[in-house]
Amino acid sequence: MIPGHSTSRDTTIQHFTYLALGDSYTIGESVPEADRFPNQAVRLLAEEGITVAPPRIIAKTGWTTDELEAAIGEANVTDTFSIVTLLIGVNNQYRGRSTAEYKTQFTSLLKQAIHFAGDHSDRVVVLSIPDWGAVPFAEGRDREQIAAEIDAFNAVNKTVSKKFKVHYIDITPDTRKAAQDPGLVASDGLHYSGRGMGVWAGKLAAVMSGMLK
Repeated sequence: MIPGHSTSRDTTIQHFTYLALGDSYTIGESVPEADRFPNQAVRLLAEEGITVAPPRIIAKTGWTTDELEAAIGEANVTDTFSIVTLLIGVNNQYRGRSTAEYKTQFTSLLKQAIHFAGDHSDRVVVLSIPDWGAVPFAEGRDREQIAAEIDAFNAVNKTVSKKFKVHYIDITPDTRKAAQDPGLVASDGLHYSGRGMGVWAGKLAAVMSGMLK
C-alpha cells in the first residue's frame, strides 16, 4: 500500500498525503498560502481527479540544512506520507557554507524524507535550488559567482538524489528566467511569485501524478 493512502469503504476515492520539507521557497515567502508550490501542485492533481490532503509543510525562511533537520526533530513527525518533497540549500550557499558540509547534511535529510515516505525512495521528490542571483535582490552582486555556486550545490543534491534513487526535478533554469520576466518575482524582489512557483508546481504535479495513479 502507498504510504499515507486510504480508500473509503463507501467510495473508490483515494486520499493521499503530502509532506513538504524546505525553506522560504517551500513556505512561499511573500505569496498567499494558496500560491505556495506544494499547494498549487495539490490543486493541479485535484483537476486530474487525484485527491491529496492539504500539504503538511515543515519549512521556514532562512533555514539551512542543519536548521531544517533540527526543526524536523522538534516536529516529532510520526506519520508516513504518500509523497515527500525536499528543497533545501540556498541559505547554505548564501551564508558561505561548504558543499562538503551540505552533502553530509543533505544526505541525512534525504534519508529522513525517505523514511517519512514509508521507506519508499520512489515516493520522494527533490527539487533543485533556485538561483536567487537572477532576481532584483541580487543587484550589485556578482551574479555569475552566485550562479556558479548554486550549480555546485545542485550538483551535490542531484548526485545524492541519484544515489538514493529518488525523483529529481531541475527547476533552476526556470528560476533564472526571472532576470527577463519580472512577473516571476514576488513583491519583495527576492522570492518567487505565484506564477513563478506555478511552473515548479506543474512539473511536480506531473511527477506526482505518475507516482499516484
